[in-house]
Amino acid sequence: MYYVKKRLEISAAHRLSLSYESKCTSLHGHNWIIIVECRARELNADGMVTDFTHVKRRITGLLDHAVLNDVLPFNPTAENIARWVVENVEHAWRCEVQESEGNTAIYEED
Repeated sequence: MYYVKKRLEISAAHRLSLSYESKCTSLHGHNWIIIVECRARELNADGMVTDFTHVKRRITGLLDHAVLNDVLPFNPTAENIARWVVENVEHAWRCEVQESEGNTAIYEED
């Protein structure tokens, strides 16, 4: 099995829809760190699991400097964003999303 990891930093804003009172229901921003892990049993014709540029384009192209509520069809929690990355990046199986120092969500494919 081959593994690659891509670390990205994006700036984006969001507001959360929560069942309790929180300041996070107001629009606010983060400098997010997203770590995507991809894997493949065989390398593609170019000798890669996936092209790092394609991973970057898929994530930063949509999310960087965006209001996440406007571009994602779900409540943009770090957990939901991590799942979205795994579901939308070719060969991704694991993603860590850090929205602030000490606050990281992880999603792994079963």
